[in-house]
Amino acid sequence: MNRRFSWFNATSLTLGFAFLYLPMLILITYSFNESKLVTVWAGFSTKWYGELIHNEAFLDAAVVTLKVAVMSSTFATLLGTMAAYVLIRGGRFYGRTLFSGMIYAPLVMPDVITGLSLLLLFISIGLDRGIGTIVLAHTTFSMCYVSVVVSSRLATFDQSLEEAALDLGCTPFDAFRSVTLPIIAPAVISGWLLAFTLSLDDLVIASFAAGPSATTLPMKIFSSVRLGVSPEINALSTIMISIVTVGVITASLISKRSIVKQRAEEQKAVRN
Repeated sequence: MNRRFSWFNATSLTLGFAFLYLPMLILITYSFNESKLVTVWAGFSTKWYGELIHNEAFLDAAVVTLKVAVMSSTFATLLGTMAAYVLIRGGRFYGRTLFSGMIYAPLVMPDVITGLSLLLLFISIGLDRGIGTIVLAHTTFSMCYVSVVVSSRLATFDQSLEEAALDLGCTPFDAFRSVTLPIIAPAVISGWLLAFTLSLDDLVIASFAAGPSATTLPMKIFSSVRLGVSPEINALSTIMISIVTVGVITASLISKRSIVKQRAEEQKAVRN
């Protein structure tokens, strides 16, 4: 019986991983295709990576995407952390339910509705669409994710540490800067990374908020794919997959090392 279940689990995992990663492997393989036709293999070649490096349209879109992602994730982290602190530490205040609902609304709001409402806002106030409007749009929908991550950490935070700092003469700001912020820093960093990833991946909201002078990389890829998949897009996707893979492996190694170090310190403390 156990062997039957193990074969079932192995088959399910194999099919699941094949469904998720086989298209990526095919994409990576055809990024080294000599032929311009992505469905016809004509030999191994790296010329499309060279073509991609000299493609100014993709390079400009990549620069815009990185600028928007860094700025929007930074603003979203600041606003989301402040909102989380108010929700967890602010106690009961007038309009708290409305405030929390407005923060969490983008989590369940369709991207089309969010993008359309932001577009109407920018038009009504006469704000020209460009990098600034994309940053505002991405900050609006990503700060709620930061707020959720930081709120979960603040909810389990031991307030006696903060109270001890206040008893020792720290001001509330100094106590937050010296005690609270270092403890919740992993959650804040995780929120920033999450907002950064969401900004890099966004297509729908950026399409509403962007103007003729600003085009993000997902928008450029989508517009190019509509005219037909080119090997340059395969090469670009392969580079993005490689960057994500290296980032995930690096983060896993760092996390594993920190866990091993923490366990070693705990065992040392028990021995002493």
